[in-house]
Amino acid sequence: MSVDRRTLLKMSLAGGVAGALGLKSGVAAAQQTGSDGVKWICLGTKGGPRVGTGRSNPANVLLVDGVPYVVDCGPGVSKRLVEAKVALPSLRYVFITHLHSDHVLEFGNMVYGGWSAGLNHDVEAFGPVGLDALARNYWESIRDDVETRIPDEGKPDPRKLLKVKEITEPGPVLTTDKVKVTAFRTPHPPILEKNYAYRFETPRGVIVYVSDSAYNPELATFAEGADLLIHETLYVPGVDAMVKRVKNAASLKEHLIASHTTTEDLGRLAAAAKVKKLVMTHLVPGDDPSITDEMWMQDASKHYSGPIVVARDLMEIALEG
Repeated sequence: MSVDRRTLLKMSLAGGVAGALGLKSGVAAAQQTGSDGVKWICLGTKGGPRVGTGRSNPANVLLVDGVPYVVDCGPGVSKRLVEAKVALPSLRYVFITHLHSDHVLEFGNMVYGGWSAGLNHDVEAFGPVGLDALARNYWESIRDDVETRIPDEGKPDPRKLLKVKEITEPGPVLTTDKVKVTAFRTPHPPILEKNYAYRFETPRGVIVYVSDSAYNPELATFAEGADLLIHETLYVPGVDAMVKRVKNAASLKEHLIASHTTTEDLGRLAAAAKVKKLVMTHLVPGDDPSITDEMWMQDASKHYSGPIVVARDLMEIALEG
């Protein structure tokens, strides 16, 4: 269907464009995500910046009584949010673990997508030092577009809606009437001081998210007793197979082993933390279909006797506590 610019403008102001895109605005957005309870949705579960036809890049959303807390914004996060029936205009809180491309490339575009579909309230974003510069540079890159649409479409200035709060020290970063969020610094070589895990304390239980991290026994204290530990992991035989296909094999393997947590070490960590359930995500390699769930879990289960889940895109995990 062909739509001229004037008609398109009227549709946008009336919310018609948002509806046509499957993105509800205003009250409709709140209704779309307005279910009670606590639910974690794994939006993207593949580690690394490569984009393929299978798993999407790292991204998640925690829903607490319908309020979304987005955690990492790899390429594909907006599409996955829509597929998970989380309306982009309902965005409220964003947490970034670190500034590697597979975790932040769609940060700006996600917020812009919400704004274009009707978002008109503040969005608070938390992450390491550098996140504010990333946001400012993003807005500058599309300044002409934004400054055209503000008067043409009667929209608020999105640059004023996005409130970036950089984390300089570990500790509590957000407390609402439903959720307390605490950041914990964990090493991800070569990013040693700008990488954070997050602990979400909700009315139904505690969720700890770690991505990315070298094996860090101190995380056991941070995650102690959590209902869910959602943690990145690396499968060594899979990495061995992967590096055979690339030119810089030796340096790539050295980097991956040094900066991620193997499946066996993850089992040790989960056992030490006495978590109720372990969820493996940010899978490295995440694009090898020959690696079965049993293979991912095998070495972890040598140490951790609780339930283990290998995350898949759009997998939903509810807390029933």
